[in-house]
Amino acid sequence: MPRLLLVEDDEALAEALSLALRALGHDVVHAPTGEHALTSLGDAEFVLLDVMLPGIDGFEVCRRIRARSRLPIVLLTARGDPIDVVAGLECGADDYVVKPAEPRVLDARIKAIGRRAQPAVPEAGLLRVGELEIDAAAMSVTRGGEELALTATEIRLLVEFAEHPNQVLSRQVLLKRVWDYGYVGDSRIVDAAVARLRAKVEDDPANPALLRTVRGLGYRLVTK
Repeated sequence: MPRLLLVEDDEALAEALSLALRALGHDVVHAPTGEHALTSLGDAEFVLLDVMLPGIDGFEVCRRIRARSRLPIVLLTARGDPIDVVAGLECGADDYVVKPAEPRVLDARIKAIGRRAQPAVPEAGLLRVGELEIDAAAMSVTRGGEELALTATEIRLLVEFAEHPNQVLSRQVLLKRVWDYGYVGDSRIVDAAVARLRAKVEDDPANPALLRTVRGLGYRLVTK
C-alpha cells in the first residue's frame, strides 16, 4: 500500500479517517494545514487533500505539488458544485471525493489511481502522434527530445487516444478505460483532464488541432 499524506484541518475527522484507512491496510500520515503538507511530503506516495484549509487552501497546495511532482492527488471536498469540482481538477488533481468520504470508496479510488501509474501498455513500442513520442512502458511523453510534465493519468489518457486515432471516444468509455471506474462516473473528470492535456500538448489549446471535441459524443484524436 502507498504511504498516504492526509491533509485535513478537522482533527476529529482526520483521526477517524486515518483509523479507517489504516484498518484497510494503508500507512497514513496526517498534516493539519496546507503549509504543513508542503513541508511533510517526504516519501509520501499519495495525497488526500481537503479543499477548505486555513491559510493556503487545497487548490493552491495542489498546484504547488503538481508543479514539481506527479504525486497522485485526490481532493476531499464538501463543495460538490460543478465549478468547484472543475477548479480542483484543473489544478492538477487526479480525482475528487465529496465529503463525507466513505473509507472504502477512498480505498477504491486510491487503488484505481495506483493502477493508472503502472505502464499503460507494457509490451508496446513507441507511439507517435505528430511531434509527440509516447513511451507507454516507461510512462513518458517527449516532444523534440524534451520530456513533457504529464501526470500518470494524462499519459494514460493520451495513450488511449493514440491507440484509437480518429475514433470518437465517449466520456464514459474514457472513465472506464483510463480511470478504471466500474460505475457511471462524473464526466467532469474527463473534461478537466482533457483540458489539462491540451494545455501541455497543443500549440494553441484554445483551438486544439489534435484533441478535438465532438459535441454531444466525446473526444477524438485527429491524425489526418
